[in-house]
Amino acid sequence: MSEKLLETVRKWFGDAVLEVHSAHGDDTAVIAASRWREVARFLRDDPGCQMNMLVDLCGVDFPDREPRFEVVAHLHSLSLGHRLRIKTRVGDREGDGAKLDSLVPVWPGADWFERETWDLMGIRFVGHPDLRRILLYEEFEGHPLRKDYPADKTQPLVPYREGADVLGKLQPFGDDEGMSFGRNAFPLEHKDQATSDGRSREPS
Repeated sequence: MSEKLLETVRKWFGDAVLEVHSAHGDDTAVIAASRWREVARFLRDDPGCQMNMLVDLCGVDFPDREPRFEVVAHLHSLSLGHRLRIKTRVGDREGDGAKLDSLVPVWPGADWFERETWDLMGIRFVGHPDLRRILLYEEFEGHPLRKDYPADKTQPLVPYREGADVLGKLQPFGDDEGMSFGRNAFPLEHKDQATSDGRSREPS
């Protein structure tokens, strides 16, 4: 069935489909970056496609190739049961110009996938409603899943933010919470211990 999807996409989008291939049950269409969102919306809305679930979206780095990055989305039709992978390519060899239309207007679930891809790969998604880091802190320098990111790079230490900053974030741990490095170790004994109903009791 997915091979018929490839035929449908090639029929409707012609030269915007740069290549198609099928291997081991995986059917893939490589789409021109300029038509990325348009093709995605077609795959969602066309009665013969009905790709109503975005399963995953990620970036892949090919540093010796231009365009350097691939963005890969895995789609699934909950109603018809078929699957399709779509890819596109962005960015030069230096990693500059790596931007692509966001798929959040098509599948809202793309939100965190695109934030992760921005955070770790540095691919910017145009039209994303809240494109900021999701795994790393805002002051982190660079994008660590790029293959030219130095394995021994040390990130600058940043102080805890005081009060509510522009992102509405507060210091995540108290002095007696979290990991022991850089803070006081969590006490082994407490005068009070919380019970399952939220009340405190003396340790037995």
